[in-house]
Amino acid sequence: MPDQLPPLRETIAAHGLSARKSLGQNFLLDLNLTGRIARSAGPLQACTVVEVGPGPGGLTRALLNEGARHVVAIERDDRCIAALEELARHYPGRLTIIPGDALKLDLAALVDGPAKIVANLPYNISTALLTGWLSSDPWPPWFTSLTLMFQKEVAERITAPPGSKTYGRLSVLAAATADAACLFDVNPSAFTPPPKVTSTVVQLVPRDQVLLGSSVATLEKVTAAAFGQRRKMVRQSLKALGVKPDVLLECAGLSPTMRAEEITPDGFCRLANCLDGAPR
Repeated sequence: MPDQLPPLRETIAAHGLSARKSLGQNFLLDLNLTGRIARSAGPLQACTVVEVGPGPGGLTRALLNEGARHVVAIERDDRCIAALEELARHYPGRLTIIPGDALKLDLAALVDGPAKIVANLPYNISTALLTGWLSSDPWPPWFTSLTLMFQKEVAERITAPPGSKTYGRLSVLAAATADAACLFDVNPSAFTPPPKVTSTVVQLVPRDQVLLGSSVATLEKVTAAAFGQRRKMVRQSLKALGVKPDVLLECAGLSPTMRAEEITPDGFCRLANCLDGAPR
């Protein structure tokens, strides 16, 4: 029954919706683009798709239209619930709406069987959400892929290689836990209201086994120390960890004269393993 749905702009007008900056909202109205995002997530017929921040349901429509077996939509903005409920009536039994804050919900408990996360994330919580998903315990996680839209500068940080200006803590975490790639850019004109920045769709596929033998929390501690003083040699910056840097670096097989941006994700994982006393 998708052909019976009113145009998205009419739905937005009928419910008096407007994007709120305080919630990091930018409504995605370009149907060609929402369809492209949904298709880029791969076959959806055999899995549950979790969408965070659906707003009035532009991407949600595309996910359902592309055959998603079931969509679980997490929406914090109560104003959007009625519009999503209208959409749910057009796809009986295929759309579950969960009012609430995705940062506070146990999303794994909301799905049964294979799952993917596909979302135009609210900009103001996108990094926190991604970090939480990549820190899932146990591992492999409950989702098989993440297809997410970020501000372009965040997307570049996620996928940055060692040695680049944008390589940092988020780059290391992503590389240690997943294969990440930028798929395509999205022009501001695709949104209402248009943001001041270009957006990028990123896909992350979790590794069967992370590079770490220790905890993600330890990796975060190591990268925070190293990149907190990224212009200094690591024998200086790692003093913040409260251990002898030379001992730690020797354990990890790294030169004390290296700087943070020169250390590969695998190198940072070895540092974390050594800090935790985990097997190398």
